[in-house]
Amino acid sequence: MPPTQHPFDNNHLLKAMHTLDFAHVQAELEWVDLPLGKVLYESGTAMRYAYFPTTAVISLLYVLETGASAEIAVVGNEGMVGIALFMGGNSTPSRAVVQSAGEGYRLRASILKSEFDRAGPFLHLLLRYTQALLTQMSQTAVCNRHHSLDQQLCRWLLLSLDRLSGPDLIMTQELISNMLGVRREGVTAAAQQLQAAGLIRYSRGHITVVDRPGLEKRTCECYQVVKTEYDRLLPDVLAR
Repeated sequence: MPPTQHPFDNNHLLKAMHTLDFAHVQAELEWVDLPLGKVLYESGTAMRYAYFPTTAVISLLYVLETGASAEIAVVGNEGMVGIALFMGGNSTPSRAVVQSAGEGYRLRASILKSEFDRAGPFLHLLLRYTQALLTQMSQTAVCNRHHSLDQQLCRWLLLSLDRLSGPDLIMTQELISNMLGVRREGVTAAAQQLQAAGLIRYSRGHITVVDRPGLEKRTCECYQVVKTEYDRLLPDVLAR
């Protein structure tokens, strides 16, 4: 059952819409369970819904012809999945998969596009979010090219933590390796280094961050670049 008290407040974009009098849009939202590993859409397929996570975290992955993949962005309660629906297309070359189980809402593509085309506050809110998301994608590409796996893992953990209510992440080694685009052995080695430094506790499928300030010191500048841009573009949303 969906939550009955302040049902949309756990997603920052939906909460902002509530203040902009979008009751007619919210009436069309459907509560959905988002289990670990669930694929919300595949590369090149028609997108029927946009998703607004509340407690789940969604990974956007680019998948090569060989089946290898790498994460290009992560989306949680700060935003939505499905920007291609209002940016001029009904599909995307990336895959969207649940990286941390939870819940959220979905909105039919036709409703989203109709509201966006009205060119009001809704449009400006989603365009600002899109610019922030594109910054994250660009910075991820730079990070994957120029920074160590240790730093990439720190960045990824911090971005995930920003979208979760606690310090625990539940996911398989395979899922982490797919997101970072490396072998599972590399993920294990990097996680063990962070554990030895006293920053995390790590066991198969379970990571607990025990020293976030230490993690922030160890990561590269990419995490802060992304966070600063979200704070700049969406101060009225993230502060709610």
